[in-house]
Amino acid sequence: MDEYTRKFNVVSGGVNTRGILTAVYEALRIKGYNPVNQIVGYILSEDPTYITNYNNARSLICRLDRDELLQELVKSYLDS
Repeated sequence: MDEYTRKFNVVSGGVNTRGILTAVYEALRIKGYNPVNQIVGYILSEDPTYITNYNNARSLICRLDRDELLQELVKSYLDS
C-alpha cells in the first residue's frame, strides 16, 4: 500500500461556481423546494432531476464539475 498522501488539484475552467450555485439555490427556493436538501441530493447522486428547470437552474448546475462544486463549498465553509 502506498504510504504517501495523494495530492488532488481541481483545474478551474473559469466557471463562476458561486454565481451558478446562488442562482440554482434561488430557483429552488422560489419553487418551494428546500434548496440545501435538493443540492445535496444532486451532489451525492449527480442526478440533475434534483434541480428544477425553473430559470434554467438544471442547465446551469450541469455546467459545474462536481469536484469544483465541492471544492467551493468546502472552501466557503472553512473561510467562514
